[in-house]
Amino acid sequence: MSYAELHCLSNFSFLRGASHPEELVSTACELGYTAIAITDECSLAGVVRAHVRAKQLEQQGCDIKIIVGSEFALPNGSTLVALAANKQSYAALSAFISLCRRRSAKGEYCLLARDLGLHLEHCLLIYLPSPAVQAQPGQKNTRAQQPANNAAQQQTPREIEQAVQQMLASHSQLWVGYHRAYQHNDEQRYQLAFQAATLLNCPMVACGNVHMHSRARLPLQHTLTAIRHNTPLQQLGRQLASNAECYLRPLGTLARLYPEPLLRETLNIADRCYFSLDELRYQYPQEIVPPGLVPHQYLRQLVMRGAKQRWPAAVPASIKKQIDKELALIKQLHYEYYFLTVHDIVDFARQRNILCQGRGSAANSVVCYCLFLTEVDPSRVAVLFERFISKERDEPPDIDVDFEHERREEVIQYIYKKYSRERAALAATVISYRSRSAIRDVGKALGFNLELTEKLSRSLGWWHKPAELEQQLCKAGLDIDVNHPSLNTAYEHGHTHDNRASLATLFMQLVKEILGFPRHLSQHVGGFIISDGPLSRLVPVENASMPERTVIQWDKDDIEALGLLKVDVLGLGMLSAIRRMLAMANSYAQHKNGNDNESES
Repeated sequence: MSYAELHCLSNFSFLRGASHPEELVSTACELGYTAIAITDECSLAGVVRAHVRAKQLEQQGCDIKIIVGSEFALPNGSTLVALAANKQSYAALSAFISLCRRRSAKGEYCLLARDLGLHLEHCLLIYLPSPAVQAQPGQKNTRAQQPANNAAQQQTPREIEQAVQQMLASHSQLWVGYHRAYQHNDEQRYQLAFQAATLLNCPMVACGNVHMHSRARLPLQHTLTAIRHNTPLQQLGRQLASNAECYLRPLGTLARLYPEPLLRETLNIADRCYFSLDELRYQYPQEIVPPGLVPHQYLRQLVMRGAKQRWPAAVPASIKKQIDKELALIKQLHYEYYFLTVHDIVDFARQRNILCQGRGSAANSVVCYCLFLTEVDPSRVAVLFERFISKERDEPPDIDVDFEHERREEVIQYIYKKYSRERAALAATVISYRSRSAIRDVGKALGFNLELTEKLSRSLGWWHKPAELEQQLCKAGLDIDVNHPSLNTAYEHGHTHDNRASLATLFMQLVKEILGFPRHLSQHVGGFIISDGPLSRLVPVENASMPERTVIQWDKDDIEALGLLKVDVLGLGMLSAIRRMLAMANSYAQHKNGNDNESES
């Protein structure tokens, strides 16, 4: 028997999924799955990590297909899973996620019924109708929003349901999904799925609604639900998952749960999905090269012009040789546009009299020195270009440029203005749980009083390693010994003397498990992704918390794994201080010269 899991949330469905993408892929491979779809909610933030893990497993002899997809909460309360079959449908899915995200504030999204027929026509769709009697709030989305003053808000639930059904009925690649969860309404949900499949004239398919790679993660999944609802576990009731069945099940268990045609249909869908993230091709903006020139010619012109400025008397022969070597490798690796883009940004800053300075491994490049990106004279020191770019290392170059932090926004807005918000956005930074935030959130979820939670979190410093966590917490007053006096008043009312020890042990376990879990996406300190075409067709783009900023859903590690290039526009306070110091020195000199002239006269 073979099986492909087509509905799976990782922990990049923030505070819903209870497993890392890598854990899901590894477990699916161990279980003998043919494929697994990572379908985080209105997000592709976790797919690169799954992709990288699958490639690692392939080298170890375990081949599993990664299907790129996403889950959406529909206006009628049901769920839709969209899968990318090919590069065209991937681009459509990425653009659709961007559309839904850009309509709403950071961390939310908005999907309208009419969107389904306009933007997802190339994707494979799995419709999972939800029983009206139970919305399963512990598992459902809480972030899909309707826009203010939208006509959709005036529609009745029946009208919304009809609109969704009408849009779905026109889709040519549609399935109705069924998840058997060992719940009291399993039969009702099967009949609902069967009726929807009959009405829409499409086949049914088995779906796991996976939230974790192992049943052992259920306590953590419950804790994440409590954190999401900002409510202690004891008060959540039916908001919690009723059992641990939303995990990656063994093939034998699946064979007992689902009719064979529904399992076979998972393989049919997986066979249609042949897109891989390896197919993505990143192209830098082309307009930066003047008409009549190719990128390598233009880059050489700029470099040689800069070399003559750096060495007015004569460019040393060793420098010419190094320039030829570097330019040849840059051409071979197709990085010309990257250097030209960074040069253009730095040139803008210098024209505006904004202090800037390149640093890091780029200081080993003669090309960077001749483009006035760095100030380390290669004729006076021994530079090692391979530290910056190496064919064998197969890593994209990284030129970090610091700008006056008080004027960096001028540079950022120049990038947006020159390339438009359709083609430029900041990279993301994944904000993950660290010791203190994990202690606070888990403690609150378990009902610990605020005094103990704060005491425990303050007991850890940034220098403490994860391995020291248990030791430090015990020192602070959390002891798994039931007779320890600190437990007598440690917890809120409702925890008996008999369960204090087990609760303390559970707390320790949950804190360890949640460490490193993504909490939300933030914006990178200054890493820009700039593309020749619409960036949203390469990676989803969403609003940042800061106004006038947009962020992609991938961080620097994801970008590097796919070979994408980012331009780092960083802020440095010392450059602002130097600018003010120079202004004060000039003002003082002018004032002094003026006084001297008056004295002479």
